[in-house]
Amino acid sequence: MLNTKNHIIGEHLVSKGVLDAAILEPREVFRPAIKNAASRIIILHNHPSGDPTPSEEDLEVTQKLIQAGKTINIQLLDHIIIGNGKWWNWSEHRA
Repeated sequence: MLNTKNHIIGEHLVSKGVLDAAILEPREVFRPAIKNAASRIIILHNHPSGDPTPSEEDLEVTQKLIQAGKTINIQLLDHIIIGNGKWWNWSEHRA
């Protein structure tokens, strides 16, 4: 969670998934951000497979969070996926 100056004001574990999936609901992502008066959020998750390439589900969740954030005026600044010492981030790959 970040403030208007992009300073970190908190972090929150939203979900722990099983080996190949995690359930992520926008309300669970934004609840702590609202509580802490965050202006922006960055989400991060790992791919146990080691390949940080986003799945279709990852991209769909990113779009859902962008839209939900617009509704409540909290920007999704980035979505970072890590795996086996490599990473992928949405902010560098979006069209």
